[in-house]
Amino acid sequence: MKSDKSPQVRDVFSSKMGVIAAAAGSAVGLGNIWKFPYITGVYGGAAFLFVYLGFIALIGLPIMLSEFMIGRKSRSNVFGAFKNLAPNSPWRLVGILGVAAAIMIFSFYGVVAGWSIDYIVKSVTDSFATKSPDELGSMFTHFIENPWLPIFYQLLFMVMTMAIVIIGVKDGIEKYAKILMPILVLIIIVLDIRSVTLEGASEGLNFLFRPDFSKLTADGVLSALGHAFFSLSLGMGTLITYGSYIGNNNNLAKTALQVTIADTLIAILAGIAIFPAVFAFGIEPSSGPGLVFITLPNVFQQMPGGFFFSILFFILLTVAALTSSISILEVVVAYFGEELKIKRKPATILATVMIAIVGVFCSLSMGLLKEYTLFGLNLFDLLDWISANMLLPLGGLFISLFIGWFWGRKKVEEELAKGAKLTHALISTLIFVLKFIAPAAIAIVFLNGLGFF
Repeated sequence: MKSDKSPQVRDVFSSKMGVIAAAAGSAVGLGNIWKFPYITGVYGGAAFLFVYLGFIALIGLPIMLSEFMIGRKSRSNVFGAFKNLAPNSPWRLVGILGVAAAIMIFSFYGVVAGWSIDYIVKSVTDSFATKSPDELGSMFTHFIENPWLPIFYQLLFMVMTMAIVIIGVKDGIEKYAKILMPILVLIIIVLDIRSVTLEGASEGLNFLFRPDFSKLTADGVLSALGHAFFSLSLGMGTLITYGSYIGNNNNLAKTALQVTIADTLIAILAGIAIFPAVFAFGIEPSSGPGLVFITLPNVFQQMPGGFFFSILFFILLTVAALTSSISILEVVVAYFGEELKIKRKPATILATVMIAIVGVFCSLSMGLLKEYTLFGLNLFDLLDWISANMLLPLGGLFISLFIGWFWGRKKVEEELAKGAKLTHALISTLIFVLKFIAPAAIAIVFLNGLGFF
């Protein structure tokens, strides 16, 4: 019988529940809790939500399934995957894009995650009490411009991530995903209950679920497409890496669907936690990125039980960041381990230190080094822009083209048939989307990010 592993013994997920928890944890991150609510607010609520859900189903799910197939078939890290499946070809450069994207994203992602830890401390010490919205805005600005405190929390978050990844796939990533994901869901449900029971909460629910397409602009549609891609952690190699740890008895199509539903549900639940509370206290829902760190503390201090719910919310934010960060770090660790032949412990430490150093400069670029810019962007915003507008769309585009055109239908059928029975109609639809629809949509996101629209 042919082994389910490559010649090099690789750690694998031990259960289907572990696969779903880890992959959903990778997809569920700051994008769901921090970014999704404010861009939904900017682009008109329910109208944006409906378009976003359409793109998740049409583009996000097929690309996620493609990444799982590439990972499981290759049994390798994101670079090794393309090297193994398309030897002596330029396709391996797609793997380099994935590793580069993971390094860039985790560099600034860890900074924002550090902010959420600081805001847990601020919540516990009741630092938001009696402060006006302007004072809360000044508090946030002074904090991110501080030359050492944000770095302390950023490094603390990096150590937390490293401590999980260094243990391994089964005993580290899978085990803690099974713990952290239920905690995340429980916290967000508690916050939802508090939010929808506030007086005036119905207006926020109407905003989120009653569409007004007159408020949806072309820019909003493009943002929905881009965020659908970003939200599922596509194009950076995380799901290819996780796919390489999935057994052949796992139904990849079913797993991809379950992960997509979990990610989308968390994003909607985050909206339910935020918008009813925002409307209940008469606050503008489209208040931009400051919604989480400025607007919500203002809401919490006015809300009955706000002290407790403020603590819960920023714990939620930190847990969501952690479930994603372990998958991002694993991309780099797997690359170091399998391509550079470095053992897991030193590979994890090396990757963490390297990314943390870049992250320190990202943090300082918000304050001490903010005068140093490139194309008008500080380092934090530059890495964010490059990864979101170039590396992720390009990664997703090449993954779609690889499966749709290079691999072709026969190999797709063979891989998806493991642990599942799929209809010819489903396979045909998937291939059509990956050949034509997904590349066209991703190209639009890419060109929009470069300012062509």
